[in-house]
Amino acid sequence: MTLKTALVTRGHTQGLKDGTVTPRGFEFEFEDVPVIINAFRRMVRGLEFDITEMAITTYICAKAHGKPFTALPVFPMRAFHHGAIVCNTTAGITHPRDLEGRMVGVNRGYTVTTGVWARSILQDEYGVDLSRITWVLSGDEHVAEYRPPSNVIPVAPGTTLEQLLVSGEVPAAIGVQIDHPDVKPLIPNAKEAGFHALRERGLYPINHTVVVKDSLLASHPRLATDIFNAFAEAKRPYLERLATGALDKPSPDDTFFRSVMQITGDPLPYGIEPNRGVLESLIRHAQTQGIIQEPVLVNDLFAASTHHLTA
Repeated sequence: MTLKTALVTRGHTQGLKDGTVTPRGFEFEFEDVPVIINAFRRMVRGLEFDITEMAITTYICAKAHGKPFTALPVFPMRAFHHGAIVCNTTAGITHPRDLEGRMVGVNRGYTVTTGVWARSILQDEYGVDLSRITWVLSGDEHVAEYRPPSNVIPVAPGTTLEQLLVSGEVPAAIGVQIDHPDVKPLIPNAKEAGFHALRERGLYPINHTVVVKDSLLASHPRLATDIFNAFAEAKRPYLERLATGALDKPSPDDTFFRSVMQITGDPLPYGIEPNRGVLESLIRHAQTQGIIQEPVLVNDLFAASTHHLTA
């Protein structure tokens, strides 16, 4: 069985891509998708892959709208998001609460995972009332059926978030990459703030998961377990190289994961139980932010045969 797959090549997935790891019962047929968010959209709207990496809040939103695929508790991308919030230093923003009553940009859609985590930081760590902010989007949502809250609007035609941020009309934005002397991170020492949240609260945000077509999971009862085990096998040698410093030309992700490893042990834990707390936090924020209307149980998001698996 050959399964069409979209997956970013990273140290912990390299063994899947180069054939070092041989999955049980199937083969990956990888399609190169240079901008992986395009694969998310193609899967949500057209079911174009058998297996694909997917932003986790895109998945939670898609699941709420009945899309016929289910996640495995494999999380190939994690990151801190304190540094994702930037502001115009001339716009009079001295504290995150100063964003209340103002417009704040969000790169791409409201359901983008970085946006969800960044808003959670504003709410939980700085007491920001998210409902008092007008969120300005530069793009649309992967899940076409999704309708955002009333305080979410698109950017005006003929302009960009970058232009609005530089002018100060939009004094802050999430996920916008811009090099301008007036635009700086809203949260000082953002990297250290992320590690502090990890040490003090165990906040280690999940960005991506892996989803599989429901039709395949139904017709091949062992498939979810076999896919999980393949990802776990590919991860092991990477963690060994990471721990011993044996990586040639480590990437920024490698450096980040090694720093996390010194705090948590495994910087890429797979399975529900090692991640239950952060998953419950994400679901809570997805509901309070209007990504989903009804609460969902963590276990209900993942294939039943993987509930007991960890790696």
